[in-house]
Parts: sequence; structure tokens; C-alpha cells
Amino acid sequence: MKKGLGFLVLLLLLAAGVAWYLLSGAGDFIRAQIEEQGSDFLGTKVSVAKVELALTDGRMSIGGLNVQNPQGFSRENAFSLGDITLDIGEVLSEPYVVQTVNVNAPEVLYEVDASGKGNLLVLKNNVESKLSKTESKAEPETSGGANPLVIVENVTVSNVRLKLNFEQLSTGDLALKTKAYEVTLPTFNAGPIGKPNGMPADQVGAAVVKSMLDNVMAAAKSEAKKRLAEEAKKKVNEELEKQKEKLLDKAGDKLRGLFN
Repeated sequence: MKKGLGFLVLLLLLAAGVAWYLLSGAGDFIRAQIEEQGSDFLGTKVSVAKVELALTDGRMSIGGLNVQNPQGFSRENAFSLGDITLDIGEVLSEPYVVQTVNVNAPEVLYEVDASGKGNLLVLKNNVESKLSKTESKAEPETSGGANPLVIVENVTVSNVRLKLNFEQLSTGDLALKTKAYEVTLPTFNAGPIGKPNGMPADQVGAAVVKSMLDNVMAAAKSEAKKRLAEEAKKKVNEELEKQKEKLLDKAGDKLRGLFN
């Protein structure tokens, strides 16, 4: 079996992949590689509870994948991906195909520090930095080698439980009562990856993570802006009511009747 085929069941290691041989105890080997390579690319600790393989069905599942917050943020996990499944497609020739990567009900923390820097942006920048170094070291010819070309047809992320926390961030005159809240995001697609000609295997995992972070951050920023707009509107209305009452008091009972 070519080295590259191993990567197809190691794809979502939340960083770049490494080739591997199908050995006894492959699940433990994959789990260790996800933790090692994921920690390297994300710049923070990655842990995995279990990896299960169903080779006859061409499927792999990853359970209990946790990514710690980067330095400078809270001790909570940046995200926890409880249930990930991969279905492998065409493996007869390059580019090798992973049909679907499904991430179900992940828990994601979008945290902003006092300077306005977000934890997910730090992780994304770490991935991009590592990815650019990987690309610069890529061999000119990858076909048939240890770093084969891979395509991921579809990456689906569903039921994201997103916690937004900007308690450390000053909002100026807009004194918000609540700066931490949770929302559930609609299902989104973070693929395809590597089309049309395929992407070197050691870059695909990072590309998947980057795409997922891009989608989650965009949704998180949209939700935060919505909340801020709602609070700003509420504050404006409160100020208008105060001004209205002041005007009515000055105008007396006759003018008050015109407003009521």
C-alpha cells in the first residue's frame, strides 16, 4: 500500500498530515500523530480521546479531540470536536479522494483579550505560518512519493455551539451587561479542499482547519456585531426616552398631551 493512502484516514489531524503504514494498533498511532502534528501546527496542546477505524467501510472516526487556548487567553479549550468522521473515496490513483469529513456538534470558544485580539485568530495565524513553511519546503514532484496529492470533496460542520466572550474588551460608553453568551450556528461547508488537481498531503489537514476557522470566526464576528448593535439601539432608545421626558416636563401638561 502506498504511503499516501495512510494519510487518507489521518486527514483531519487539525494540522498537516504525515504518511503512515497500516500496522496493528493503527488507531493509537493515528491518535498520537494527531496530537503531535496538531500541537505543532496550532501552537498549543491538542489531545484526542480515541480513534476508531472501519477499514472495510473506508471510514475513520475521531472522538474527544480538544485544542487548548493559545497563550495569553483563558485556560478553557479553544474548541472541542467531539465527533469527527471521514469517508474515503477514490484511492486507485492520485489525487486520492476523501469524499466527506463530517464534524458534528463542536464546542468553540471565541475569546477576545483587552487589546481586541481573538484566540481563534492566533490559532489561524499559527496554522498559516506553519503551512507557508511547509509549502516552501515542498518537493517539486510529489506524485507516487511519501507526500501524495489529495482532494477533500466536502467538509461539513454542523451544530456548532459557539461561546463568545469579550469580557476583557472595553466597549467604551456602551456599557454592556452581558459580554459572554452562547449561540448555535447553522451547518456550514468548509470544503472542497485541493480541487481540481489535488494538494500535497502534508498541507491538506492545515487547509481544512484554516477553512473551518475562517467560517467560525466570520460567524462569531457577525454574532458579536449583532449583539453590539442591539445593545447600542437599546441605549439610544433609552437616551431618547430620557430626553423626551425632560422635554415633556419643561413643556408642561398641555404639550405633554400632544405626545401621549
